[in-house]
Amino acid sequence: MPKKSIFVIVLLTLTLNLFSQEAINSKLSSIDYANPIKYELGGITISGVKYLDHNALIHLSGLKIGEVLAVPGDKTTGAIKKLWKQGLFSDIKISVTKIIADKIFLDIYLKERPRLSKFSFAGVKKGEASDLRDEIKLIRGSQVTDNVINNAINSIKKFYINKGFLNIQVDISQKEDTLMGNSVILKINVDKKNKVKIHNITFDGNNVLPSIKIKRAMKETKVKKWYRLFKVSKFISSNYEEDKNKIIAKYNEKGYRDAKIITDTVYPYDDKTIQVKIKIEEGEKYYFRNISWIGNTKYNSEFLDRVLGIKYGDIYDESVLNKKLFVEDNAVSSLYLDNGYLFFQVTPVEVMVENDSIDLELRIFEGKQARINKVIVTGNTRTRDHVVRREIRTKPGQLFSRADIIRTNRELATLGYFDPEKLDVRPVPNPANGTVDIEYVVEEKASDQIELSGGWGGGMVIGTLGLTFNNFSARNIFNAKAYRPLPSGDGQQLSIRAQTNGTFYQAYSMSFVEPWLGGKKPNSLSVSIYHTIRTLGNYLYQTDQRMKVSGLSLGLGRRLKWPDDFFVLSNSLSYQRYDLHNYDYYIFSNGTSNNISLSTSFSRNSVDQPIYPRKGSLFSFSLQLTPPYSLFSDKDYSNLSTGEKYNWIEYHKWKFKSAWYTTLVEKLVLYTNAEIGYLGYYNKTIGPSPFESFQVGGDGLSGYNMYGTETIALRGYDNGARNKGSLTPINGANLYTKYVAEIRYPVSLAASATIYVLAFAEAGNAWYDIKQYNPFKVKRSAGVGVKFFLPMLGMLGLDWGYGFDEIPGQPDANKGQFAFSIGQRF
Repeated sequence: MPKKSIFVIVLLTLTLNLFSQEAINSKLSSIDYANPIKYELGGITISGVKYLDHNALIHLSGLKIGEVLAVPGDKTTGAIKKLWKQGLFSDIKISVTKIIADKIFLDIYLKERPRLSKFSFAGVKKGEASDLRDEIKLIRGSQVTDNVINNAINSIKKFYINKGFLNIQVDISQKEDTLMGNSVILKINVDKKNKVKIHNITFDGNNVLPSIKIKRAMKETKVKKWYRLFKVSKFISSNYEEDKNKIIAKYNEKGYRDAKIITDTVYPYDDKTIQVKIKIEEGEKYYFRNISWIGNTKYNSEFLDRVLGIKYGDIYDESVLNKKLFVEDNAVSSLYLDNGYLFFQVTPVEVMVENDSIDLELRIFEGKQARINKVIVTGNTRTRDHVVRREIRTKPGQLFSRADIIRTNRELATLGYFDPEKLDVRPVPNPANGTVDIEYVVEEKASDQIELSGGWGGGMVIGTLGLTFNNFSARNIFNAKAYRPLPSGDGQQLSIRAQTNGTFYQAYSMSFVEPWLGGKKPNSLSVSIYHTIRTLGNYLYQTDQRMKVSGLSLGLGRRLKWPDDFFVLSNSLSYQRYDLHNYDYYIFSNGTSNNISLSTSFSRNSVDQPIYPRKGSLFSFSLQLTPPYSLFSDKDYSNLSTGEKYNWIEYHKWKFKSAWYTTLVEKLVLYTNAEIGYLGYYNKTIGPSPFESFQVGGDGLSGYNMYGTETIALRGYDNGARNKGSLTPINGANLYTKYVAEIRYPVSLAASATIYVLAFAEAGNAWYDIKQYNPFKVKRSAGVGVKFFLPMLGMLGLDWGYGFDEIPGQPDANKGQFAFSIGQRF
């Protein structure tokens, strides 16, 4: 071998083996760069790696077979640098394997960084550790690089900083895994320190707005107070930045459009709290002056001025302007968007600012009216298309209307089959041909319910088992393939319910509702049957004293178009038979009573959704009456026995209910309700019916239809059924009134579990005779509660109420009561 070749091999072997990161910095000084020797690169091999692709590594090095390189030279040094930048290796060496003529062959030795075998947390709770695993996304078998370690530390810090732990410290230690080659175990040590709260927020330069009002504008950044329950004091930088914008927005609402924050400082107050100081420059107050419209052809300027409702001299508030133009139900944009002008735009432009006054031009682009091309429904994996589409108000060929879309969303939410929080509408406009496709996106939720409960009613514990299928399909009963586990998707309701106390009380009922009879119009059909057996025995002895009630009803309902299509007219015909044997609870104890009645209900329901309503109202007026048998008979009812007198009971029953839902702020909702009921009679000789009266008090569960009466809940007082402490008169209540005010706030609005807490104040009373009625002479109560909606169980509630007014003769009947409720009440 030539001496020259031997010299080069020895030189490369001695120098390139030292080309690690340290060699680059300290050992290249011994190489003679003055006399490099050029070679053609004949081949490259990779050694030392087990999991990485060799060709990819050669490509990353930048070296190419066939190229000419100087040895020693920049290309080999550069190859090492490029591989170091990948952060995948702890050692890199380049050595010469052989030289043939003018070709040189190199080997790149790479020592991989260790891989992750497992990791654990110290200093955190088990539940937090589970959340952190999702945050840091460490993968077993992946390489442990500095970047991986730093990302994990930063993710953990961010997780806890968002919870108010600003002083958190995170350290990750590595330990060699002796059971796995080239692997390490990570131990993540977390020291959260104390949660940092806000001691105080001070302001400088605020002369117009007092500090307390500015603090209220900061929705997320709150000072630590013992009474603050729903908004915990913690400092989160992103929330703080948003709250600073809200401070400026508050000033803008008052006309101070130039208000700005000059400086703000956040500094420690002590180990657990921080101090926030904000300096504000308020600027001058401005007013609206002249407002002019440009580009409007559909509506004249005078009409648009009336719709806008902003007058000369009003305080200049951009938020009010935006609401009047875009947000409110009767906003200017609604005029256009509800009449097909999908491409409508209006741009407010300040054309003059003079002293404290501002002139505006509202520049309108109306565009052409858009017609609906396609209506698409996606996400209804269980509910059939025709059930969804019959509730949709936007039809192909119609002019686009935002009001119809909003109404459609409301109708889809009230079906109860879809998650109302995830309903979405996606208009896809096509300006070229003036059409728009509308896609309604829904997400199915569990709507069937299983009722398995126990309650105290009528002096006994009663168990209930009920099944309600809210999206049933009767036409597929005989289709074996449709059972999943039951045929569903046609929007019908089937309910089966059984209640029992064992041998003393049993009740069975079944009902079916078809909301679109015939499938063409929203005319509903309902059928129900029920049977009840009640004895006067108890757990210690049996008795033959019993009452049996059997009944059935048939109802028809129709959605009206006038006064508007929120109104519904319902009619039903029902028959009940009461069979009493030695049952001394009523005026007569032996015999039968028959009850044939016709009911009419006229109602309006604009509530936005059934589970957690935020807006809307419900009004219902109903009349239930029997034929006035005594008016067509020549019998002397004063001489008849009670059994004969009530063989065919007669009455007229009137009820009125009203409920309102009002959003106070964000998700905080005020629910108010007022209702009244009256049971009248035709013949004074016969008097009030022994059945169909009212029971007032408690949770509303006690009646269980066992007494032939209607139970009205009034929290804070004992249950009805004329028990100890009841508000119901001993001889029955033929008239009642009730008022409710309730504040609600949601804890969870997830489809899997809707939970909200509430505080209530309510009042009510019951009377035997209408002459005793006084709507202001009521029993008052107040309390708190929580409601849960679980898809399989329905709405469940637990309230605690305290009655403020004593019941004569029962001093303990109002001293705090727990009330359990089933179902949503309106």
